[in-house]
Amino acid sequence: MKKKIPVIIAVVLILLTLGVCGLMKVMEKYSYSKERADLNEYFGVTSEEEAAVMLQDELLDIKAQVKDGRCYLDLDSVHAYLNDRFYEDADGVLIYSLPDDIVMTQIGTSQIASGYYTMADNSTDAGYVLSYYEGEGEDRVLYVALDFVKQYTNFGYTLFTEPNRIQLDTSWNERQVAEIKRDTAVRYQGGVKSDILTDVEKGDRVVILEEMENWDQVKTADSIIGYVEKKRLTNEHSETPDAVMDYLEPEYTSLTRDYKINLAWHQVTAQAANASFPGVLSNAKGVNVISPTWYSLSDNQGNFTNIASTDYVNTAHQMGLEVWGLVDNFNTAVDTGTVLSALSTRTTLVRGLVNEAQARGLDGINIDFEQLSESEGEPFVQFLRELSILCRANGIVLSVDNYVPKEYSSHYDRAEQGLVADYVIIMGYDEHWGGGGVAGSVASIDFVEDGIVNTLAEVPAAKVINAVPFYTRIWKTVNGEVTSEAVGMDTAQAFLTRNGVTAEWDESTCQNYAEFTAADGALYQVWLEDEQSLAVKLNVMQMNELGGVAEWKLGFERSSVWDVIAEAGYIK
Repeated sequence: MKKKIPVIIAVVLILLTLGVCGLMKVMEKYSYSKERADLNEYFGVTSEEEAAVMLQDELLDIKAQVKDGRCYLDLDSVHAYLNDRFYEDADGVLIYSLPDDIVMTQIGTSQIASGYYTMADNSTDAGYVLSYYEGEGEDRVLYVALDFVKQYTNFGYTLFTEPNRIQLDTSWNERQVAEIKRDTAVRYQGGVKSDILTDVEKGDRVVILEEMENWDQVKTADSIIGYVEKKRLTNEHSETPDAVMDYLEPEYTSLTRDYKINLAWHQVTAQAANASFPGVLSNAKGVNVISPTWYSLSDNQGNFTNIASTDYVNTAHQMGLEVWGLVDNFNTAVDTGTVLSALSTRTTLVRGLVNEAQARGLDGINIDFEQLSESEGEPFVQFLRELSILCRANGIVLSVDNYVPKEYSSHYDRAEQGLVADYVIIMGYDEHWGGGGVAGSVASIDFVEDGIVNTLAEVPAAKVINAVPFYTRIWKTVNGEVTSEAVGMDTAQAFLTRNGVTAEWDESTCQNYAEFTAADGALYQVWLEDEQSLAVKLNVMQMNELGGVAEWKLGFERSSVWDVIAEAGYIK
């Protein structure tokens, strides 16, 4: 027996050791980790001046700046998440447009000025730098103080430190909240072995973002998102936070008429051509606005050519017509982007147009800036904002011509146009154009209807005018090469008659269509614009209750089309 005792002791010790090891493994498996995550790494913050940005409950892939205790966000992010009306001007000025004025600050300063259009000197010191540049050259980024943005935008923000992070709130929807039942940790993932992000105490409130079986994803009061055991939560309930409504958005009043507009464009290419008016209107019915093509950008300083006639305006007024002078950017020697990108040149153009309108007695200005590049879109919209201020103040109707909405022209920002301008005009034609290399309809019904529907998605119907074509293209295809000629209605019909061809109704385009092969092998195709095609287009316009119709151009129509337009309700 004495010999067995040491063996028994050894076995017991081994069993005890195995038991302790097993218990330690069990404890290790189910015990709570005390490892803490690096919050700088978690938020991606690499310097003391950098701040992460939380929008609602989403950590954005951008960084803000903190200088002298104030928060700054890059302008692109301000546009994307807060307010897209701030404009970085080529003259080194940051501008915010209001219905009756612009507010501006020289970048890098604390000075803010208004009263620009009234020529008053209303400059004040904000007490902090409102905006500044970071970096050089192409890497230069403009940062804007959130306190400056907040003067014109409803949002809430809070800066938390160690590390720096900003909580932004732009919506205040109902959410699920709960209280912490007992002191616990918020972990990076759901599990006791996950690293600790922060600690919460009994009574702390958290927002529940996602509920799971044993762990819930929550956001703490200081904007850390992580996981807490479900058993640590109590008093779960719904809550709607108080909305931040410190800023009262000013109203953009409009000169939109309380009747339907029937606008006819009169192409005037020289001063002497003004004499053709009012002859071009001799057969017209229902026209209440005439828009002569009088003005065109002439240089990069914001000046424009002028072939206007006061006698023309007076005659039109005697006939009961409003005159909306058209200004275009068709001069290829002028860089439209250069004109529109700087406050100084925009001001020259804006004041020049408004002064001209007042001197001539114009009722409106029609902007026809075409083929703008994407980079010119933002300056163009800023130009419209600034022009609208003086137009609004002086009772001048502002209308803007636009392509049928497509992705390539989205930078024209029709939604903003619909706010600042009185009328947004759809150029409901050129579906197939002279230089396109493809024969087809100038304005098929699907093309026209899509243009109307997509514009109405951004602009109120009362402000939308759809322009219809009075012209037809005669397409000619020889050996695969496609050319065309734009002609008036009578000329197009005479061409078909001369060649012994009768057009037949094409249901897909809602136009009369004809084609034939000439003796020389050339294929001719014609999609007619006539009374029938216009009637279908006008029907779509009526159904969508648009603010008016426009026609390009006077002199290309048959007199009978005016009856069709009048029957659609576009008559004085």
